[in-house]
Amino acid sequence: MQYPKILIKSGKEHILSHNHPWIFSMAIQMPKGVSNGALVDVYSGDGKKFMARGYYNGNSQIVVRILTRKQDEEINTIFFERRFCELLAVRERFINTKETNAFRVVFGENDGMPGLVIDKYNDVFVMQIHTFGMDVLRNEIVAAMKSAFNPKTIFERSDIGVRNQEGLKTMPVGLLFGKEIDGEIEIRENGVKLLVNVVKGQKTGLFLDQRENRKALQKYVTGKKVLNCFCYTAGFSVYAALAGAKETINVDVSKEALETAKRNFKTNNLPADKHQFIDKDVFEVLGNYAVKREKFDVIILDPPAFVKNQKSLKQGLSGYLFINEKALGLLPQGGILVSSSCSAHVTDEMFQKTLAMAASRSGCILKTIEIKHQPIDHPFNVHFPEGKYLKFYVMLKV
Repeated sequence: MQYPKILIKSGKEHILSHNHPWIFSMAIQMPKGVSNGALVDVYSGDGKKFMARGYYNGNSQIVVRILTRKQDEEINTIFFERRFCELLAVRERFINTKETNAFRVVFGENDGMPGLVIDKYNDVFVMQIHTFGMDVLRNEIVAAMKSAFNPKTIFERSDIGVRNQEGLKTMPVGLLFGKEIDGEIEIRENGVKLLVNVVKGQKTGLFLDQRENRKALQKYVTGKKVLNCFCYTAGFSVYAALAGAKETINVDVSKEALETAKRNFKTNNLPADKHQFIDKDVFEVLGNYAVKREKFDVIILDPPAFVKNQKSLKQGLSGYLFINEKALGLLPQGGILVSSSCSAHVTDEMFQKTLAMAASRSGCILKTIEIKHQPIDHPFNVHFPEGKYLKFYVMLKV
């Protein structure tokens, strides 16, 4: 099949050798007559050497996102089905699927599928499309999902603001295939039962990237009083309670999320009445606890991304500094602070410096006893540093 040809500017061909999935506008000779979302072939400046195949969007500074570097590989349903099967096989190789039936199958650029996320919740698959080019390919993607995954349901959650930046005017949410979803789905994660609302929940329903971190927390909480901030549906707290935490206090601004949190406790035969659920702003709650001089043995800070773009970096870092400083004031010596950031624009170095500043302002020292990043189903591709985003620090206050 013939695709429109995009030419790399002379002297810019070396960019393609770095295996990065994006080509920026400054690196190409801008084409005429190529529609946004169209599949294109990228050639050297003289038009003789094939270099990559992807999709085009003149609305974006990222004018081409690469799907393949093989000239004989057409972009069709068979292409997506083959990729999906390969990616699922990698997950099943490293994840104990007898204990865990919910994980990310497709993780955008990191998996060679720019602009596409697919999450598996048992036999329900949730698709999220971020870019114009992937939106054009949605029929092929859904057909490939049916063949590769044999799903009971395929549901779309493309209600994300980044689509506007791509020139897309819609934010589709709804059933694409199979059985309608009636309420919450029960999934299994490291043997723990969790309820997920894929229709109205955050992201695609659950923060799957914290799965291994929820498990890692368990060794620190036995017999402890745990404060879980930005708790969402209290996954960390359920794991903590199952590991013998004396009490968990769960804070989130969403009443609906906290109702699911209570059901998560009951689903795991944990008495919800022995735990607290507070539907207030975390910043306010931390301030109130500071005034009351409350103390907790373990504090978990897992906020939403405070830094969504470079412009919000300074303000976002101030937010991380504030919550970590306040939390440290609520910990006794020997207490444990668990602090996480899912902001890709915040590097490990920035986050560590922010934590150090929070400790200095609190008059204490923090010793890091565990650092974790993204799990196997959210792989970090070394050729795509933008895909490294999750930072999870477990620290001892001394």
